[in-house]
Amino acid sequence: MNRTSTRFLALAIAGLLTTAACGDDGNDASPTDGAAASTSVTTSAAPAPAPAPAGEAAPTEESLGYPLTFTSSAGEWTLDAQPERIVSLSPTATEMLFAVGAGDQVVAVDEYSTYPVDAPVTELSGFDPNVESVAAYDPDLVVIAYDANDLVAGLTQLGIPVLMSFAPTDIESGYAVMAELGQIVGRSSETAAVIATMQVEMDEALAAAPKAPVRVYHELDDMYFSVSSAGFVGDVYAALGAVNIADPADTDGYGYPQLTEEYIVDADPELIVITDQVGYTIEDVLSRPGWSDITAIAAGDVAQVDADVSSRWGPRLPDFVDAVAAAMADVAN
Repeated sequence: MNRTSTRFLALAIAGLLTTAACGDDGNDASPTDGAAASTSVTTSAAPAPAPAPAGEAAPTEESLGYPLTFTSSAGEWTLDAQPERIVSLSPTATEMLFAVGAGDQVVAVDEYSTYPVDAPVTELSGFDPNVESVAAYDPDLVVIAYDANDLVAGLTQLGIPVLMSFAPTDIESGYAVMAELGQIVGRSSETAAVIATMQVEMDEALAAAPKAPVRVYHELDDMYFSVSSAGFVGDVYAALGAVNIADPADTDGYGYPQLTEEYIVDADPELIVITDQVGYTIEDVLSRPGWSDITAIAAGDVAQVDADVSSRWGPRLPDFVDAVAAAMADVAN
């Protein structure tokens, strides 16, 4: 398997419910959770003011910061007014849009944007998109994380604004990604409130972590793909003070190294974390041949987390931190 194929396989495992970025030609895929690159978005407007109190005039397009110019790797666009027909082909962006109060502005999301439950899920694909299918929703903004099938070029030719919103590579950069998205869709004040709440919840969740370091192996599938500290999932473990056994194996820093059974056994993790979408159970992991001497197996310290929550940077991230912190505390005790 060549390097590009290996990376795309890791992406498919971890990113069907996350989002992914790619090279300009859409063929050299790399997982955005571990990628060094991030979307660079600049706007021509200052953050919007807080919503007007009852009885006062609602914010105007001017007070919301429009016309607004933003620049991402999908190009430079100017929005004359707050977008009202948004299509999101990124599950991460979809969660953010609804969290900041822009749900009513979203007319369609991709097949994997299953949260929140009231998101308008369609058969649109973020990994194999069709320009005509996206354009059929008459969007005034399309948010993507992966430029496949010349999607950006096709939408650009139709004059449809496109925001390439990469998944953040660490916890802190995620707040900036959310703030930029919130500003572009005219929800700056609501976004600031969501971020403030998230930061408090994250601080509380991180405070619950044990003080002693715990060796952790986060398993994405039965081919032993894992996450390193080069991506935001690994950054969570780093923030919790864990020792991520995948880090030495991620020699090129793209965030999703594939380990071997021998490597895992030698690394001797004290905690193994799997998701609820791997297709096997905690009991299956505990009974793997040749793993009985691993500390986590011997102690029964295998935890299962929600795949959506653990693979997407968004407002539910504190839930993932809570779950991992609790599992680490059980090990430490």
